Amino acid sequence: SYSKKDLFEVLDAGYLCHVAYLYNESPVIIPTAYARANETIYIHGAIKNRMMLSLLDQEKATVAVTHSDGMVLARSAFHHSFNYRSAVIFGTPRQITDRDEKNEVLKLITENILPGRWDEVRQPSQKELDITLVVAIDIEEASVKQRAGGPIDDDEDYSLPIWAGVLPTKMEFQAPITDDKMTQQIDIPPSVLKAKHK
Repeated sequence: SYSKKDLFEVLDAGYLCHVAYLYNESPVIIPTAYARANETIYIHGAIKNRMMLSLLDQEKATVAVTHSDGMVLARSAFHHSFNYRSAVIFGTPRQITDRDEKNEVLKLITENILPGRWDEVRQPSQKELDITLVVAIDIEEASVKQRAGGPIDDDEDYSLPIWAGVLPTKMEFQAPITDDKMTQQIDIPPSVLKAKHK
């Protein structure tokens, strides 16, 4: 699919992407957190981050997001598959240098990972903003691949005495674990208590 609706649904369902880039003429893929606003993907890293600097030196960036929804277990080994949603994005990376815009992007990424968390924590200091590199990748091209439903076996295999079906998968948060360096008795904040899988 090339529809923006399908694309945005896949992107908005996650917060971890894989970014491909070239370093010394060798291909590299690195996972990182992201957020989307309109038709732009935002990522961040340290000011000397090799991936971020390499992206800014290149004309194009490639970003992939994948969600696994289930294992499709067929009657034959050949027809096993996955139910999934994925998107691949191509765009031109650019650095965000304006202090206020950089801060807004960091808020956007934080809120995409855990809604409500930004207002519960200390905001970035000027020093922290100075050592953080924020990159915007405007979506110029993108495609979405998805699979849903049960196994598709060869006609002659449907009568075999073999179980077939879908084993659903999902990512979900477990019970929070309080930092053992806490110096005060503090209740678990709303953002953590409300956390759900995406």
